[in-house]
Amino acid sequence: MTLVHETRIGPLHLEASGVGLTLVGFTGPESPGPDDAAVLDLARREIDAYLDGRLREFTVPVDLSGISEAHRRVLRGLDDVGWGSTITYGGLATKVGLPLSDSRRVGGAMARNPVAIVVPCHRVVGSDGSLTGYAGGLDVKRSLLDLEAVESMLF
Repeated sequence: MTLVHETRIGPLHLEASGVGLTLVGFTGPESPGPDDAAVLDLARREIDAYLDGRLREFTVPVDLSGISEAHRRVLRGLDDVGWGSTITYGGLATKVGLPLSDSRRVGGAMARNPVAIVVPCHRVVGSDGSLTGYAGGLDVKRSLLDLEAVESMLF
């Protein structure tokens, strides 16, 4: 079962395993898995607090076991790209040990991020600071960065 949580940026689809949050998506999953009600409740509360500007760092556990190790490695590179910060695709590539030329691979990992917002792929911008692709749309990405008071030219 997927919990659909209404937020100020639109409905978010939430799922969790016994390990942690497995989905924060703008669309539902293709095949729902088992849910952990306590994790979903914590995720819902933390997402609301984040969107209200009261939470800067999520504590809800995340379960990324459903994606490849290569994509997990890239997503883990976002661990210290905190509130109010951005990083370029190329910068994230080099940060996780990939060549700068692998910025497209980083973009692929961002596109497959199953737990948007909680794993903050919205903080990844183009090399010139421009906003590029986001599952929730560029308006939502801009909203999230505005919430964090980030100018798109900062990295």
